[in-house]
Amino acid sequence: MAAPTSLSLGHGPARREALTRRIRLLVAATISYNVIEAVVAITAGTAASSTALIGFGLDSVIEVSSAAAVAWQFSAREHAARQARERTTLRIIAVSFFALAAYVGVDAVRALAGTGEAGRSVPGIVLAALSLAVMPFLSAAQRRAGRELGSASAVADSRQTLLCTYLSAVLLVGLVLNATLGWFWADPLAALVIAAIAVKEGRDAWRGKGCCAPTPVAPPSPGTEADACGRDCR
Repeated sequence: MAAPTSLSLGHGPARREALTRRIRLLVAATISYNVIEAVVAITAGTAASSTALIGFGLDSVIEVSSAAAVAWQFSAREHAARQARERTTLRIIAVSFFALAAYVGVDAVRALAGTGEAGRSVPGIVLAALSLAVMPFLSAAQRRAGRELGSASAVADSRQTLLCTYLSAVLLVGLVLNATLGWFWADPLAALVIAAIAVKEGRDAWRGKGCCAPTPVAPPSPGTEADACGRDCR
């Protein structure tokens, strides 16, 4: 599929720097929120013996590593240097997706096997609801800036944040059903679906798909990275 002719076409240095600053700010906000989220989730999960809550907290730690990789990429002063760090950043994000999928999948299987019943957790329910409200906005803002700038890593990290939204919804439903109806299996079953999505997103990040790179003035040679980036833009 051909790359769309968006606002990214013909971006000058000033616009690129403005988008870069926006991504830095969004990444900083994501890291800050996830650090707090991890501490609260792991603490509440330990108190309630909830593997779902603890897993959610560890997911936040993984998200911090992903966002930190993007922060490292965009800490470079020159645009060319940031582009040079793109592939390494994508690899880190991809590995974080795979790590998340592995943990969530194993944790879900353990929960379905009945390794222990979790107690009610009001702090966990509040945290899940808050994350469900906050994360979509952070993800959408970073995705827009990343696509306009043509940064595959920023777009991939926004997907990591969006995945946290799905996990928040799964966690919220699981905690509420467990607290009200005792349906312990609802959360791990949905978590397996999330794990499958994480594997797909990790594979796409590893391949550099979905980057939405700016359409170049001169078409790249067939088979080059820029050409692949344009074909996979979506």
